[in-house]
Amino acid sequence: MTKTILCYGDSNTHGTPALKELGSTARFPKEARWPNVMAAQLGEGFDVISEGLPGRNSCFDDPVEGEGMNGLRLIQPVLRSHQPIDLVIVMLGTNDLKARFNATSQDIALGTERIVMAIKQSPYGQKMSAPNAMIAAPVPILETGCLAEMFSGGTAKSIALPDHLREVAVRQGVPLIELGNVAQVDPLDGVHLTADSQVAIGNAMVKKVQDVLG
Repeated sequence: MTKTILCYGDSNTHGTPALKELGSTARFPKEARWPNVMAAQLGEGFDVISEGLPGRNSCFDDPVEGEGMNGLRLIQPVLRSHQPIDLVIVMLGTNDLKARFNATSQDIALGTERIVMAIKQSPYGQKMSAPNAMIAAPVPILETGCLAEMFSGGTAKSIALPDHLREVAVRQGVPLIELGNVAQVDPLDGVHLTADSQVAIGNAMVKKVQDVLG
């Protein structure tokens, strides 16, 4: 039976490369985005769905980009549209670092926890059970380039975030992968992944997924 994996994330799941200026809609080639790198290695028997929305955060209504960026608000309809799902990989938290939200790293982790709880309480897995969930702690950011002002103060919070997400993972009984151990952001804008990091994340996800799903 085919196993369905939903990758619920932001622009780094969407495949957005580093920006020279705001407003670019460029994407890495489909085969070079981490969900598809992972899918290619998992092979037959897995259906990997990339649900990456540029600007998506964990649980905040964005006063600039709109409430559609609130990952918690949209998780239920997204789950329902792709059911039955075996595993949801939640890779959020980077956009929560924007100065406009004034959120601590602990606040950001708690936002991710709310999404994990919503997944665990949903009936959108196999036979109306809950899907498995996994947290991906995002790569720490740099304050540089055209996004430096938007993410002012975010670097220190991004470095502290994995520790708080580790606590969430233990509390919720879900696996965690810390992407800062395998990947890095592009110094051009300090937020989006390098092409090599997209591949590295896809590769690192494979064993984690196999451990969860068998």
